[in-house]
Amino acid sequence: MEWTDSGTVIGARLHGETSAIIEVFTAEHGRQAGMVRGGASRKMVAMLQPGSEVQVVWRARLDEHLGSFSVEPLRSRAALLEDRSGLAGLNAVCAMLRMALPERDPHPGLFRTTTALLAAMEAGRPAAAGDMPDWAGQYLRWELALLEDAGFALDLGRCAVTGSREDLAYVSPRTGRAVSRAGAGEWADRLLPLPQALLGQGPVTALDLQQGLALTRHFLTRAFAPLRPSLALPDARNRLVALLDRAT
Repeated sequence: MEWTDSGTVIGARLHGETSAIIEVFTAEHGRQAGMVRGGASRKMVAMLQPGSEVQVVWRARLDEHLGSFSVEPLRSRAALLEDRSGLAGLNAVCAMLRMALPERDPHPGLFRTTTALLAAMEAGRPAAAGDMPDWAGQYLRWELALLEDAGFALDLGRCAVTGSREDLAYVSPRTGRAVSRAGAGEWADRLLPLPQALLGQGPVTALDLQQGLALTRHFLTRAFAPLRPSLALPDARNRLVALLDRAT
């Protein structure tokens, strides 16, 4: 078995004294793991940093085997390692992908969205202490795309109670559908706030970001609870949210 693809390294760990096992989110083959012989060398460790774009050739005797990778670098994102917020964002993206994606299942739409987000993180100016990164709103929308790709898309188009598209202000924590102020009535305090930026009404504000990440946390936890019995999302996401909270 053999195939060639390009993608982003989302995880790496040493294997024995000289090799490494990496996980790559590829364009056509989804999340794929494989062994890199010599991956523990100084040169290879630098190439296999999470966030690096690589071209890989995967080989195995049988499709169900771990297999091995031959790796060629395409793009390094080493600059993110020197940007506190960028590094936190990169780590969160990689951790969420490792948690959410089954192995060897293609996700072409999410792959494009992820590549665009990582490019925005790399291109954005380093955020000063207390500032919101340029890409924060794009990260929020990326979490919504991750939910959609996993089959848990939120329905924010019209009110689940009245059918109206006007004055949408909440989301049902049970169904993920939008609810208007009129439709919420006395149940409003049991619903989740709906950030107006997610309805296309202006840029993402600090409040939108805070409410939006709370919204996605609720549904991400529900969506992936079977994969994580503790119901806890990855620590890397928690650290990113804490950093963004300080910036709002």
